[in-house]
Amino acid sequence: MRAYIAEGDMSPEQTTDAANDYAGDGSHLDVDRIYWQELAGRDRLALCNWTFFEPKDEASLQFPFLNEILRIDLERGCLLRHVEGDWGAVSDPLLTLATVMYLKNVNAVYPMEKDIVGIKDLKEGHFFVGPHALRTDPLLDKYAHDMEGFVAAGKALNGSPLEMADAAIRLLPYPRVAIYFLLWAGDDEFQPRIQVLLDRPVEKVMAADAIWALINRVAEAICQA
Repeated sequence: MRAYIAEGDMSPEQTTDAANDYAGDGSHLDVDRIYWQELAGRDRLALCNWTFFEPKDEASLQFPFLNEILRIDLERGCLLRHVEGDWGAVSDPLLTLATVMYLKNVNAVYPMEKDIVGIKDLKEGHFFVGPHALRTDPLLDKYAHDMEGFVAAGKALNGSPLEMADAAIRLLPYPRVAIYFLLWAGDDEFQPRIQVLLDRPVEKVMAADAIWALINRVAEAICQA
């Protein structure tokens, strides 16, 4: 079942798999309240053991997202960011969707860097086409002829450079979830291109729409780094 709804189009109890019902930045996206309820009922100590998130109070878990520290409030149903000495709710629809679905479904410490695959190699790989294609064109627009800038952006987000493609970076949106971005500069014969890889176990905890949301959110962060 897909995890998101388009506000105003559907009731809170309904879901849709039409990722193009909202803008690429997640505008008008909300997470069905039933998923928040399921997440709030989970064993928080177990969640922290599986994900390396940290419990901070009775309601929230803290985690590093790339180069910043965020919290997810399981009772209020929102992400929190530390601003001016206090933790306040933040609107980040794509990351909220991915985080809720990740925490709702995770049930083990999954291996990393053992089985790295392209998105179309996932069981729901057919999802990532047409209107659901990853929003990576801005990355190409910015970095197609700037390999050093691409790697520098990855490092600024606490990522690691990789010896792959013409330039590549490994980023951690969550402590136990990695996304790999590979960039080719292109030449007289081929256009510049970018490829996104994942550790296959991510499909055990996220449906394709949540993976789509997480990758797009991280790609956005690279462009802004």
